Amino acid sequence: MAILNDNSSGMDDFGYKESLDRSLGKFASFAAGVSYISILTGTFQLFYFGFGTAGPAYLWSWPAVFVGQLCVALCFMELAAKYPVAGSVYNWAKLLGRRIVGWSAGWLMLTASIVTLAAVALALQLNLPRIWSGFQIIGDGSGATDFAANAVLLGAILIAITTTINALGVRLMAMINSAGVFIELIAAVLIAILLAANITRGPEVFFSSNGYGAGESGGYLGAFLVASLASGYVMYGFDTASSLGEETVEPRRTAPKAIFRAILASFVIGGAILVFAVMAAPDLNDPSLGSPDGSLQSIVESVMWGPLGTVFLICIVIAVFVCSLAVHTAAIRLTFAMARDNALPFGESLAKVNPKTQTPVVPAVTIGVLAIVILVVNIGQPQIFTVLTSIAIIMIYLAYLMVTGPLLVKRIKGEWPPEDLKPGGYFTMGKFGLPVNIAAVVWGAGMAINLAWPREAVYGTPWYNTFGAFVYIGGILGVGLLWYAVKGRKHIGTLKSHASTGN
Repeated sequence: MAILNDNSSGMDDFGYKESLDRSLGKFASFAAGVSYISILTGTFQLFYFGFGTAGPAYLWSWPAVFVGQLCVALCFMELAAKYPVAGSVYNWAKLLGRRIVGWSAGWLMLTASIVTLAAVALALQLNLPRIWSGFQIIGDGSGATDFAANAVLLGAILIAITTTINALGVRLMAMINSAGVFIELIAAVLIAILLAANITRGPEVFFSSNGYGAGESGGYLGAFLVASLASGYVMYGFDTASSLGEETVEPRRTAPKAIFRAILASFVIGGAILVFAVMAAPDLNDPSLGSPDGSLQSIVESVMWGPLGTVFLICIVIAVFVCSLAVHTAAIRLTFAMARDNALPFGESLAKVNPKTQTPVVPAVTIGVLAIVILVVNIGQPQIFTVLTSIAIIMIYLAYLMVTGPLLVKRIKGEWPPEDLKPGGYFTMGKFGLPVNIAAVVWGAGMAINLAWPREAVYGTPWYNTFGAFVYIGGILGVGLLWYAVKGRKHIGTLKSHASTGN
């Protein structure tokens, strides 16, 4: 891999011209990564699954996932220091590996992001009706489909709002997202402090299986591997900071720092909430802790007083909102990045940038509509929707692996890192690059296997749900590759409307 000319944005290396609004600062870039990970959304949605499966000691999966994902993030930081471009995972995989690798990474990441947007939007149902019963718009909650139908309605309204915000321009998106992340971070820190002030037991609870896994295949290790999915489902999406690189000021310096700060802040604050929650829980044998109806919310509410409970729920709603906004934003940039390479159907339309807002409006609307369509599945087939949202995470891990894998090959061949990073003061891992990259690949492969392993406890029945990771991912990738083989590979190439004059 030849060392390419140094430039301020990495755009020339791909032959792209500047077409987006470069106005984002350091905090906005950091906020994009944090809001995608979303401390409050992820931890409060999935605590019940981890705790209910493996008890308090499941929290050891939190630092384990952090270390693994940090290795991936460090690789991404090096890439962002050289190539901070839209649709980062797609463009990095395309540059490092063969074109089919890049396209497959982009396709998996895009479809997973659309499903993830739908899944995050559903979380409003868990909180809004608890703030005010009037948010239960469909029925009173007692009907067979009241809960699911109302969740879809609230989710659809949220997606319509994120579509509008994204269509109006990146500055508005960044302003709202940054404000929401600021509120979420303050709330998360206060929740951690409040829980710490009410602890009733010591840390020894984390050093015992507490009876979990007894009599099961694999013992506690088997239960722990299943429970670790709760942590694995939270700590990803930090690459969003780089995917907004074409709209960030000094992106080669800003994006790597934003990636690191996003994953570190999420680990520290989210970990503090989880640890102190277990230590402050009134009764660890309460079965509601392993149920979506109780979960982490019930522990936090037990130490609240007066109106704090309502404030806490409002903060979670804000977290869900900015998380949805960030996921939608990242999906738009990925769609735009692939479309300007004519790597998606209707590429010319999807790559069109509105001259007034300097943002891709067609992808914003298209992704919003597709996410709402996927939401509707939840009304009649909630198990299939659960499987789809679970495998979406696996697809993202696979997309990450399609970056770290080819990067490792380049590194072994001595073709990475570029020679301009260290002299230019840009981020590089130096001599630690090879071991960290190896760890990132091993971690990514291992976690993908663990996430995809057919388990009825996770994916349910019948067999096509149990083996859903292979069935659905195979189907999604198969449909995409069919289009690629029949039409895509013959037409892929930078559209004239986006090619730099020097290309």
